[in-house]
Amino acid sequence: MPLKDKKIFLAGSTGLSGSSILKYLLSNYTETKIRASYLRTEPFIRHQNVEYVRGDLTLRSDCRRMVCGCDVAIMAAAVTGGAQTAVSAPWEQVSDNVAMDVQLLHAVYLEEVPRVVYVSTASVYQDFAGAIREDELDMNKEPHSAYMGVGWAKRYVEKLCRFWYEKSGLQVVIARASNIYGPFAKFDPAVSHFVPALIRKAVDRMDPFEIWGSPDVARDIIYGEDFARAIVLMMERGDLKFNIFNVGSGMKTTVGDAATWALKHTAHCPEKVIYRQDQPTTVPFRALDCTNIREKLGWETKYSPEEGVCKTVQWWIQNRDWWKK
Repeated sequence: MPLKDKKIFLAGSTGLSGSSILKYLLSNYTETKIRASYLRTEPFIRHQNVEYVRGDLTLRSDCRRMVCGCDVAIMAAAVTGGAQTAVSAPWEQVSDNVAMDVQLLHAVYLEEVPRVVYVSTASVYQDFAGAIREDELDMNKEPHSAYMGVGWAKRYVEKLCRFWYEKSGLQVVIARASNIYGPFAKFDPAVSHFVPALIRKAVDRMDPFEIWGSPDVARDIIYGEDFARAIVLMMERGDLKFNIFNVGSGMKTTVGDAATWALKHTAHCPEKVIYRQDQPTTVPFRALDCTNIREKLGWETKYSPEEGVCKTVQWWIQNRDWWKK
């Protein structure tokens, strides 16, 4: 599906994944028109090719109004949170996410939008040693207890995506995302994922420098621009009908690695570094096998985890005075 002269509906345009996709499209597809939805967070990326529409994605009538006349829909809207939210209020990532996804899928069908790219999450996976492939998801095993709510919510919507494909012919491509980070992330340590939280602490010259959890906790992290490029490839490829792709760096990054890079690229040398084992943490290790997307779509990451952290540090230093999310 060549994107020239197409109209793309982007749900969640003011979130991290949505804003990354929006920036990438505007930089690389100058003739593509984008209709971008938002609700509470006011739009902050302005461009002549972007039509912003305010609407509640939990209401089918709003969803139909927003997707009407579009050629492809990107479902990137989600209620997200870091380790503290996952432990203290796990329900925050369940009810509204399911409601939004259910109504938007139905609206896309009713308005005859031919293709959807759905942003899912690696939280659907069960505990697994090593890097997990898409076909190794075992529905008979629970997601990690920290992700039980959001994991089952996203599993359900993935099944719903297959339902719409099989019953209506709607083309659906699912992206199971690892930890996305980069510009426009949540930098408040109380609600952010670990990478932007560490960057904020380093830029603020925290000393003693506090890190939640163990330095050996490992994640697969991906820079926002790399993630966006993967999503755009999923829109462009005409031979995709119903496909699922892991989207991550394919590399293991520990909390200790991310802390070292944040301190290095902010030139902060605290006298003391403290790993707070009493603070909320989630799974000790999770990695994605991204062979499928590399072989089928020819996609590769452009930035290593350290390069992505460095770019995010630079963005935060330049934008922290106005970015409050």
